[in-house]
Amino acid sequence: MSQYAILTDLNRCVGCLACTVACKMLNDVPIGNYWNKVMRIGPTPKQEPNGAGPQTDMYFLPMTCQHCTTPQCVEVCPTQASMKLDNGIVRIDPDLCIGCQMCVGACPYGVRYLNEDKLVVEKCTMCEQRVEEGELPQCVDGCVGLARWFGDLDEDELTDFRGALDKTYGEVAEDFSDENLHRLPNYGNDPAFLYILRDMQWQGEE
Repeated sequence: MSQYAILTDLNRCVGCLACTVACKMLNDVPIGNYWNKVMRIGPTPKQEPNGAGPQTDMYFLPMTCQHCTTPQCVEVCPTQASMKLDNGIVRIDPDLCIGCQMCVGACPYGVRYLNEDKLVVEKCTMCEQRVEEGELPQCVDGCVGLARWFGDLDEDELTDFRGALDKTYGEVAEDFSDENLHRLPNYGNDPAFLYILRDMQWQGEE
């Protein structure tokens, strides 16, 4: 068993939306929908030490399917169209999906939507077709800031996660501690994706 996941270094993300564009182009995501969208968090007031005047924190948070360890979307699907593969990817079989949107309501992150032309639910597939060929997910491969990294949580150290330009995270990462590692809120679904944020207040719980 594996648990493929994407690690995002938020201190490196500049909000350029290259990951969003790359994803939409490869996967033909309909206008108005996103498999990967980037949200601006902040600006948030921050008081500098020694009374050095008002300062602000701001970072960008890519939001996509978290390919959860125990996905609620899979549990509620009446046709087993939503499934978790042995490699950890949560996928939707369009031939089994009836468009009931029960999974849309069960997802706590709002990353599923109904394709109104095909009448099936869609979301990020972690570019399963590319991963099977030993390639990176398109959003990782297209990240110009080397902020996104792909690996196996069950087998790889985070520093071994692969990114664009044939780099590993350990080759470019600044030091980080366990306190810098974050996940989106856990509602019993155990989100797999990891985020690193240093020297700023994580607001993913809000």
